[in-house]
Amino acid sequence: MSVPSEPEIPQETPQLRLLRRMVMALTAVMIGGVLLTFALIVIRLSDRTPTLPEDVELPDGARAQAVTIGPNWYAVVTDDNRILIFDKTTGKLHQTINVE
Repeated sequence: MSVPSEPEIPQETPQLRLLRRMVMALTAVMIGGVLLTFALIVIRLSDRTPTLPEDVELPDGARAQAVTIGPNWYAVVTDDNRILIFDKTTGKLHQTINVE
């Protein structure tokens, strides 16, 4: 009876070693790309809602139709065709523009 010999482990060829390293590098790049894409989505979808003061005092009879915000001011478009521009820090009326 013969005893089976130990199986031979084939040596890795240089082409196979290069292919294995390229696959590992591609896997690392793909994982990095997925993580970067996820981070960018989270950053872009984070809440950056501008803040307005709690109370905006409009002139008598005026009702707000729209609001826009600038760096140090905010404007309220009223239903009587006026644009009221307020100072953002003090809340005081800075300018009134009549729209025709």
